[in-house]
Amino acid sequence: MKERIRIAPSILAADFTRLGEQLQACEAAGADWIHVDVMDGRFVPNITMGPMVTAAAHRATSIPLDVHLMIVEPDHMLEAFAKAGAKRINVHWETCPHLDRTIRAIKALGCDVGVAINPHTPAALLSEVLPLLDAVLVMTVNPGFGGQELITGTLNKIRQLRAMISATGQAIDLEVDGGVNLETAATVVEAGADVLVVGSALFTERYSVATGMQQLRSVLANKKPV
Repeated sequence: MKERIRIAPSILAADFTRLGEQLQACEAAGADWIHVDVMDGRFVPNITMGPMVTAAAHRATSIPLDVHLMIVEPDHMLEAFAKAGAKRINVHWETCPHLDRTIRAIKALGCDVGVAINPHTPAALLSEVLPLLDAVLVMTVNPGFGGQELITGTLNKIRQLRAMISATGQAIDLEVDGGVNLETAATVVEAGADVLVVGSALFTERYSVATGMQQLRSVLANKKPV
């Protein structure tokens, strides 16, 4: 039974000149996952990090790494990210023509597996593979950049997926990524999310990571996973 909403700081928003320090701050503040946004400039209009940064993050913290592959042809990179220390590898439904094969390949590497869907992608498209998954990752912004506002139309998709997951009877995480902050965190949890990817609301010059985590936990104090 999941006892609390889990928070996954996204290092996309971190200060890379102090990445190790900020990862340690996340660990001290009680983060549950570290979210690693991998972008290739093809599937999304940005280029970020790869296996080398993932491996460095793995060395810097004992928090499990939640690797989000926003890349085309992810099958070619699965082994590299598994070797770099990924605990969970999330691939996009939109980039995997043989999704069942990709899911099984991730599991064969010893990693948990999640499937991400973009804001326009219907929840129902995951029905066939849902029982195979450890997580579903709902993009609540169009992927590619941090600091965007949450698309409120995705809340209904979160509700749909919560009902679909409940029907399986399995402990599948329902993760949301995009625009999660002090104003929206409770809303996505009420819709059914139980893992929140948080970037610029944690990594900011306005306050420390510890303060950001404390504020989020306060907002979520009375919220329990569905």
